Amino acid sequence: MRICSLLPAATEIAFALGLGDALVGVTHECDYPPEAKHKPVVVRSVIDTARMTSEEIDRKVGEALQAGKGLYTIDEDAFIDAAPDLILTQGLCDVCALDYNEVVKAAEKFSRRPTILSLNPHRLADVIEDIRRIGAATERLIVAEALVQDLQRRIDRVANARPVHRPRVICLEWYEPLYTAGHWMPEMVELAGGQDMLGRKGEPSSKIEWRDVVAARPEVILLMPCGFDVRRTVKEASALRRREGWNDLPAVRAGKVFAVHGNAYFSRPGPRLISGLEMLAQLIHPEKIAGSLSTADAARFN
Repeated sequence: MRICSLLPAATEIAFALGLGDALVGVTHECDYPPEAKHKPVVVRSVIDTARMTSEEIDRKVGEALQAGKGLYTIDEDAFIDAAPDLILTQGLCDVCALDYNEVVKAAEKFSRRPTILSLNPHRLADVIEDIRRIGAATERLIVAEALVQDLQRRIDRVANARPVHRPRVICLEWYEPLYTAGHWMPEMVELAGGQDMLGRKGEPSSKIEWRDVVAARPEVILLMPCGFDVRRTVKEASALRRREGWNDLPAVRAGKVFAVHGNAYFSRPGPRLISGLEMLAQLIHPEKIAGSLSTADAARFN
């Protein structure tokens, strides 16, 4: 079987199921595991965000979407050369990946129409089910079930810690403008022993006002901009210190503001979300979930 993965999370799932050799096309963002970076790239972004600030990225994305333009483009020659039997894509977010309709249009050019499997997860259970769906579509269902059982065991271990106190938590997915993380993140915060004050389970990430953050009086603040690693998360977050009332927030006073690797552990609906869940539990309740965290994965924002 020949597989094109047009979504980084799907690429991670494929490798976790032992399908690395079957992958014949990925996106420019597919960087995990490291072997994924050596696969042919069939989808690229039309916006180079490497040197842009959060505000500049938001403006460029808004302009493109308002003009009816996609944020990603298919390299048609590379796509045709890949000749996939199966295409893994998504219908969750036009900002995160190629539009589903564009995938369908591109697939129509093949003389032998490939199967298109679209992932649309909103909760952890949906991510688990997507692993099963990919396993079934690739005749790796036994492997998928084994992976699912291991992930569920780790989820249960965190959930069973049962803390006495659930601190108020805010997850900031973007800075300019401010966004709180949605979809699976509020559920992950709850499983990790906190209470997400602004996010809504299973609902998209949403724009918020600074007064909402102040009113929530968060005891823990998690900085996790979509697409950023820890170093860039810290750099972009410096503007938060200039916000009125920042120093009075309980989380700031207690030194419980953390920059995490959102791109690796929280933004992508794949197996590493469970590593993200374990990370959250360690940050929110270090007295219950022991373990050391790499500075490449999480850092205190002082």
